Amino acid sequence: MSKSQIAPYGSWKSPITSDLIVSETVRLGEVVLDGTDIYWLEGRPAEGGRNVIVRRTPDGRTRDVLPAPFNARTRVHEYGGGAYTVHAGVVYFSNFADQRLYRLEPGSEPEPLTPEKALRYADGVVDPRRGVMFCVREDHTGAGEAINTLVSLNLAGDPAGGRVLVSGNDFYATPRLSPDGRRLAWLTWNHPNMPWDGTELWVAEVLADGTLGNAQLVAGGATESIFQPEWSPDGTLYFVSDRTGWWNLYRWQGGEDEPLQPLAAEFGLPQWVFGMATYTFISPETLLCTYTQDGSWYLARLAVQSHVFEVMDLPYTRFSAPRVGPEGVVVLAGAPTQPSAIVLLEPDSGALIAELRRSSTVTPEAGYLSVPESLEFP
Repeated sequence: MSKSQIAPYGSWKSPITSDLIVSETVRLGEVVLDGTDIYWLEGRPAEGGRNVIVRRTPDGRTRDVLPAPFNARTRVHEYGGGAYTVHAGVVYFSNFADQRLYRLEPGSEPEPLTPEKALRYADGVVDPRRGVMFCVREDHTGAGEAINTLVSLNLAGDPAGGRVLVSGNDFYATPRLSPDGRRLAWLTWNHPNMPWDGTELWVAEVLADGTLGNAQLVAGGATESIFQPEWSPDGTLYFVSDRTGWWNLYRWQGGEDEPLQPLAAEFGLPQWVFGMATYTFISPETLLCTYTQDGSWYLARLAVQSHVFEVMDLPYTRFSAPRVGPEGVVVLAGAPTQPSAIVLLEPDSGALIAELRRSSTVTPEAGYLSVPESLEFP
């Protein structure tokens, strides 16, 4: 520990410099699980901010999947997110330079799936039964404002750039396919709303010809914000709604909504980008969720039938995008005194199994760090 020093205002020399932070730090995000493999994005300042897809295999080894100069980043809605997905070892990603979708098979070079047109793609989900991907498409080929739609793309290559399934609204997000492949859920909203103002959650049947039918409005509206629709392993639809003034968890069964854990807390987030998530499934009846209350973030288990809600005691104060895989819980976590990291946790206790990747190798002495306190005003 360094001795205390006194210096005139403005003359203090900190060991934490901008060059040090840039050279020793990466931006972590977009964790995706595929079988026993764990993928994530690394935004690397040393490579001009290129977003690199990284894979970790069960033996603990990590390697870059995306070769230079490819950059996994989409410009849909301009803010991006949801730039890639993985199914059965095959990576599908949006390349920043041309905004085309590419397929990357193990041991091969990326191959374009979509044409060289002013089209952008995001938030894809693979349907292996039909050999397609459902995703958001943003069309800039015409004059005026871009046109957003939900489309299906042929995974063998799609010269047309996608088949439009849903259109007519200003924005779409979060297409999610049910485990049996029979239903598709999605979010939509219109100007002047932002997604935290009001969105609609729709569900439709995926018909034999790959189109959608019997579309049904499940929840939401102009003044109700819906966040992260997700199907449980048994095919039940879950989502987050702010209808009570707080973003809380719900599930949809038999045509009715059921609140799961009413709290004066936020289980949702302002959806600036695609792919945001605050919960996942440990089993069909047990959720792992993150939420914020009184300015602090928590990770908890929720047993849906018994309503047992267990908050995990962890050394982190920030969590995002939890995932559950064969090895345990994968989540991006951080704290005031340590850099954010992708960590692997035991699903029952939350005990740390492994730290998979840190965002920075820089660990300043405690005296240079301030630990915030949560304050509440009437």
